[in-house]
Formats: sequence, structure tokens, C-alpha cells
Amino acid sequence: MPELPEVETIKRAVEAALKEAVIERVTVKQPCLRQNIPTDFAKQITGARIRTFERKAKYMLMHLDNGKTVIWHFGMSGKIKIESATTPNEPQKHDHVILETSKGRLIYNDPRRFGLIALCDTTNWRKNPLFINLGPDPWDESFSPDYLAAKLAHKKTTIKVALLDQTIVCGIGNIYASEILYLARIRPDRTAESISATEIKRLIKLTRQVLQQAIEAGGSSIHDYVHPDGDIGYFQESHCVYNKIGLRCPQCRCNFAKTGGIKKIVLGGRSTFYCDTLQK
Repeated sequence: MPELPEVETIKRAVEAALKEAVIERVTVKQPCLRQNIPTDFAKQITGARIRTFERKAKYMLMHLDNGKTVIWHFGMSGKIKIESATTPNEPQKHDHVILETSKGRLIYNDPRRFGLIALCDTTNWRKNPLFINLGPDPWDESFSPDYLAAKLAHKKTTIKVALLDQTIVCGIGNIYASEILYLARIRPDRTAESISATEIKRLIKLTRQVLQQAIEAGGSSIHDYVHPDGDIGYFQESHCVYNKIGLRCPQCRCNFAKTGGIKKIVLGGRSTFYCDTLQK
């Protein structure tokens, strides 16, 4: 599923293409996603002008000039497509929602239908049930060493699972958790409470570094993820351990014949990749 870097990339692309566009027509072909799309969704947003876009965790928000905000979450396979208003393509099988605007068409496509499209008042979107339990964004000042130390103290779960806990810090997904822990030289199966103060500072620094580099590379195109224009991201070319089981990691000089390279374990039901030599 798209993680923070992918959602940020989508948000920036849609904002560049459709900011200040007027929504002229809305077609809801399939309202049954993870949550049902409101029955009056089209009525509430038709005629409104798109003012700004925002990202919160793995959600994209589209703020309109009529006081409404559209919330998008892409689930496992959801994606946004942007098409020219003058040369629209034929609708595809899983095109569930189509917004025709003065600057082009925005299409939500989702084969598995695990994503969602919700609507709320712009003034209180932060109080929406989707957001009230989320932890800070990785770049928020509140995501500090003291904060993270308090969250990890006495926590028996593994540090990998803790990084995926959206109530601790929002936006980190499976791909980037493995990459962050590799660069921090921390084994993913260590308990969260065992992480030292020095390691916590390193984790925060590398979380921001890895996610920023991924954004600059347009995200990681694995499985279904592509940009709204159909292009792919390139950060997967910089992955050190994710999905590289049995390969030598780029920073290790171990006896490869003995170590067997990058290993895979399952933590919290998610595949996890790490170097048994470098990560302690």
C-alpha cells in the first residue's frame, strides 16, 4: 500500500495539476469501498473550487472553497489518475470515482476496494475519527527523543512493530521500517523497551532522512503504486534490505558464504528484512 512518501508524491502531483480547479461533475460508479462513499458526495462537492491539498499520515486531504474537505486513503491497491479534460481515456474496470474539473479529470481506481473516500467539514477535519488517534508526523517537533523514549518505555513489542504503530508515529509503513532499522543498525526483533537513548535519536534522524529521500525519488514502485501521471517511483532502487532476502546488503563485508546474506522474518504479520551481521 502507498506509505507516507508515496502519498506525499501523489498529493504534490495532484496539487500541481488541479489546484484552483472547479469541480464540474462527479461520477460515483462504485460507492462500496472500505467505507461507503456518502450518498450525497457528488452533490456536496460539485461546483466547489479546489483550494489546497494536505497530507496527514497516509491520507490525502483536498480542501474545497465551500467548507468541505475530501479525505482519500489508498488502501492496498488504490491509485489516483489525472487525465486531460480534452483527451479523456475510456474508463477502466476499477475506476470507481471520477471528478471532472476545469483543469482535467481526477480518477480514483482501486481493484481491491480497500481504500476510502470520505467527506468532512474543513474546520474540524483534525477531529475526524480517522485522525484523532494518530501519533505525530515524523517531521513534527513533538516527535522528539523524549516523546519516543516515553512511548517505547516498558513496551514489550518489537521495535519494528512499534514503528508501524500509527498511534506512536504516523506514516511509516513496512518498507520504510525495514530500511530505517537497517541504517540505524538495530535488529527489528529487539523489544521496543530495549532501545537506548542514543539509538532513539538515531532512529528519529534516520526516519526523517529515509522518508525525505524516498519523497525526492517519487516513492517506491512495488506492486500497484504509480504516480498520477502513470510514471513510477525510483526509491526501490535504493532499498538496502527490503525484499532482498539472500543478497548481500550494501554496507556489509561479512563472509557471505557463512551468513547467507539478508534474512527475512515475520513480525506482527509483516515480512521483515534485515542484516544479521550489522544489525544488533
